[in-house]
Amino acid sequence: MWDPGVGIGSGGFDAGSGVLPAIAHTGSDPVCPRPPAAPVLAPRPCPAHVPLAPAQERMWHAARGGRSADWNVARAVRLRGAVIDTAALRAALTLLVARHVPLRTRFPATERGPAQRVAGPEEVVLDVAECEITETELAPAVAALAGRPFDLARDLPVRARLFVLGPEDVVLGLVVHHISVDGRSMRPLIRDLVTAYLACRAGTVPHWPPLPISYIDYTLWKHEQLGEFTDEWSRATHQLRYWANALAGRPAVLDLPARALPATPTDPAAGALLPISLDAATHAGLLRMAQEGRASLFMVLQAAFALTVGAFARSSDVTVATAVPGRDHRLLDDLVGNFSDDVLMRVRLDRAADVGELLDQVRRVALAAYAHPDTPNPRLKRCLPQDAAHPLFQATLILQRAQAPRTTVERAAASGLSITEVPTGVVRAKHDLEFGLTDHYDPLGAPAGVDGSFIYPIARFDDATAQQFVARFRAIVGLLADGYRGPLTVLLATTGRARALSTARRATRVLV
Repeated sequence: MWDPGVGIGSGGFDAGSGVLPAIAHTGSDPVCPRPPAAPVLAPRPCPAHVPLAPAQERMWHAARGGRSADWNVARAVRLRGAVIDTAALRAALTLLVARHVPLRTRFPATERGPAQRVAGPEEVVLDVAECEITETELAPAVAALAGRPFDLARDLPVRARLFVLGPEDVVLGLVVHHISVDGRSMRPLIRDLVTAYLACRAGTVPHWPPLPISYIDYTLWKHEQLGEFTDEWSRATHQLRYWANALAGRPAVLDLPARALPATPTDPAAGALLPISLDAATHAGLLRMAQEGRASLFMVLQAAFALTVGAFARSSDVTVATAVPGRDHRLLDDLVGNFSDDVLMRVRLDRAADVGELLDQVRRVALAAYAHPDTPNPRLKRCLPQDAAHPLFQATLILQRAQAPRTTVERAAASGLSITEVPTGVVRAKHDLEFGLTDHYDPLGAPAGVDGSFIYPIARFDDATAQQFVARFRAIVGLLADGYRGPLTVLLATTGRARALSTARRATRVLV
């Protein structure tokens, strides 16, 4: 079986050349110095130059390349019920930006590289326009707000609009660049906004617990943990060496069944969305497989995803990706900021004889990836022998757990305020194949199903091809949930697919 730890010798990283040299052999093994004590995550003085956190680098480079809007995180929240105090809402947004440092941080290029520059709360002039609007005008107005790019060097990474449909009906459009927030930031962000609004409406100040650290403290702590790439013993170099080794020799581009590019250039990230849902019985079957294989539900789904990608690309060597939350310290739980980053999983379908061996491989590869989460994608690309225009990966699957009902919404309801989410109408496909899934459980913890969406770029795939991909993924997932543990060749068959899957189903019935 493939061992991701063998292939490239130890050595320091030349940040300018992207080379990982090997240590010269001197007749005896090199002795690694005793590692220093682990840095402590705590408030610390802010230096003149604050670099980007590792999770921010890919967004910064994408924005510099003209794709800033692809990384906008947009939410539209409808407030109904009691008369909406728009002045209090604007004041609440100002307080929110003052509380959370990433919302008032700019990201200029400097002689020492991209930097974080935090504006003082008193310097912030928040762009919160208020406009009266009709129901018909609402959807295009929200979409236009969500699609506008940020200039990260000059703009604050947040903007808002108040779309007033009536005195008791207001939609708050809020857009934050992904460089400043991740998915888990939205819960404390909305909670703190509602708290501030209720306080401002009552003429008081919000009673927030103080944040134990800032995002700048986290960034400095993270860099102290990782060390320098010029240090051959640093954690940063160790992680980069792992990835350069694990991805060596892989196909640079998967040959997906994409349609010919149009003669007239189109928006490459304009996407379409297909919903997907798996019922409770399928969910339970996938959990049984995970338990049998000492794996997680995510690993089972990722194995099915790799099989589907491999079948579509006609490749036995596929690299898929997922996002890791990056909040590996309790003090980060309530912080707004971007902590998540992509990790890659190279799956060798030709090195697994059956489903059990594939799941074991995916489990080992996933655990190794989780242990090396801090290498920024732009830096990794410079280390791999591939065309810089080629993406590190084309397919990604993310699984997240459904959150319990929010006390924030309940508290707002108690004050006569109804809060519901409004679709933004913008779908951006940053990769060729994207699954975003959520698993649900009933109050007793029993599996209640998995749902989500498949997003694809319309410049690359037509609707029929996307439908075929989702149908094949669902079929493979269904077979695994039903107990199929046989050879992968049946699941990977690209000709006579219906007949092959029917054969697999018959084999499943025999096995169970």
